[in-house]
Amino acid sequence: MSALIDFILHIDTHIVSIVNTFGNWSYLILFAIVFIETGLVVVPFLPGDSLLFAASALAANANYHLSIGIFIGMFLVACIAGDSLNFLIGHKIGKSLSDHSLFGRLIDKKSLARSELFFEKHGAPAIILARYMPIIRTFAPFVSAGSGFPYKRFIKFSLIGCISWVLLCTLCGYFFGNLPFVQAHFSAIILGIIVVTLIPAVVGFIRSKFSVTDAE
Repeated sequence: MSALIDFILHIDTHIVSIVNTFGNWSYLILFAIVFIETGLVVVPFLPGDSLLFAASALAANANYHLSIGIFIGMFLVACIAGDSLNFLIGHKIGKSLSDHSLFGRLIDKKSLARSELFFEKHGAPAIILARYMPIIRTFAPFVSAGSGFPYKRFIKFSLIGCISWVLLCTLCGYFFGNLPFVQAHFSAIILGIIVVTLIPAVVGFIRSKFSVTDAE
């Protein structure tokens, strides 16, 4: 866990190491991280927003020979394909996966429950909103499929969420990631991004707790 926290907080340094070690294969590695975070319900803790921001900041630096156009395209494909795979898993397997003796241990049941409440409260727009919320975005396609939401309607909201999320994170990283102030406080800014994106989930969780208390 400490290694994961270090990777997230110093993701710029780790991406530089990946680029220096693997060259153009770095595109595939970063694609895989975003795809897995979005597509596999058992790994909701992988970095998303911070990875897009940091990778795009490196693309703005000519020394690394990275293309912001490729990043935008591949991250779009990664999150759209990941959402679709996650939806398929939820549609084909649904709750039986979380109840399975092996996979059930890998799924954060509390996060899954919070995602279900979030989807029930906000309905279809939750698919778009969840894209900006770590952990919940991993469970949103799974939950929507399990609730009987049709894929043709799901993919429309998924496209809106994925396109807006990728463009916001990559363009912010590309245009602001190399500013002296941002570079000097990169770890704090990454932590700030994580905190800000988690606020809606925390607020929703607190409200649900109070709702249960009031009902009792």
